[in-house]
Amino acid sequence: MTLSFWKTLAQPIIGLAPMDGVTDSAFRYIVATYGKPDIVFTEFTNVHDICAGRLKVLDSLRYADVERPVIAQIYGKDPALFYQAAHVVCELGFDGLDINMGCPSKNVASSGSGAGLIRTPNLALELMEKARKGIQDWADGQTLAEIGLKPCAREAIAQLKAEHPNLTEYQERVSIPLSVKTRLGFDCNIINEWSDCLIQGRPEVISMHGRTLSQMYKGQSDWEAIAQAATRIQQHGILAIGNGDIKNLTDAHQRIYDSGVNGVLIGRGALGNPWIFQEIEQVRQALSTGSRLQWKTSEPNLDEKFQAMIKHAECFEAIHGTERFVRMRKHLGWYCSSFPHAAAMRSQMVRTNGTQDVKNIIDTYLDTQKTSETSELAFSLA
Repeated sequence: MTLSFWKTLAQPIIGLAPMDGVTDSAFRYIVATYGKPDIVFTEFTNVHDICAGRLKVLDSLRYADVERPVIAQIYGKDPALFYQAAHVVCELGFDGLDINMGCPSKNVASSGSGAGLIRTPNLALELMEKARKGIQDWADGQTLAEIGLKPCAREAIAQLKAEHPNLTEYQERVSIPLSVKTRLGFDCNIINEWSDCLIQGRPEVISMHGRTLSQMYKGQSDWEAIAQAATRIQQHGILAIGNGDIKNLTDAHQRIYDSGVNGVLIGRGALGNPWIFQEIEQVRQALSTGSRLQWKTSEPNLDEKFQAMIKHAECFEAIHGTERFVRMRKHLGWYCSSFPHAAAMRSQMVRTNGTQDVKNIIDTYLDTQKTSETSELAFSLA
């Protein structure tokens, strides 16, 4: 039996949280290149879309090897589709499969998926069972055709596989680990009871966002609740990972120290800041000594930030083309902070239509700054 990658990771584990509409393949590539988190999750993908083979939707399952270990996150409520989707995730060479049981989106949760599964624990356990069965059957040699996946879906999967030359029909078939990401509850905190339920499904990891569905992203993440649930989860040999309100590695260090979790996921703290993961080893070193010491994290200089913006835009455009560049604008806006006239640049970046626009705005900014500095110097010498 092949050892799960989770067992090989140094602890505490610090990873990039899955964020719908944010952690696309271009963003994950940039984060892995500049920061290299311990683990990376994709955006969640609907099992129905996976099994239907909708290629545009399957863009969320694109990844680069630099992201490894990379985990595919899926959502839905149909056990049969979870079984098939697990085969597809394995076929695409992902290192792990994660089931989303925490999305608070009204459309997702009201349909019984995402955080809506908190209200249907028996279904949640069935989905885990079917996903694990799908993983094992794929490892035992079952093909996508044999599970009845439509030819159009198999063709779409083949196109994605072609981006990874090592994923051939002779690729080694091994079981990948199953994990779950969830919230404290639906409209109140029931994480102790809910985690006891999830433990029955024997996932290798349970990640917890410290809010209920009804809270969405309001208020403060409840790390005391995460800590209590983590103790229960760890007693069963399952890793417990916390998530919520971690803005930097100092926050990560403090949350891990106080709560005893096996690791944390950083979401919004990574927006416009792929460098946030660069000093993970410092967190581990500080925790190994039982220290609460804080350190000053290194900040990229302006040139490094601008180069990352351009590289991110180029990567996005290479994958999606300019016709979908509107989805890149928010990322460009997030980069625009903590430097002179950042707000003015942000207002321009959120109207860009391609990489060349990004380059032009940066060039104009730099030329303006040089002119301003020259004028200030001339004035001081007069």
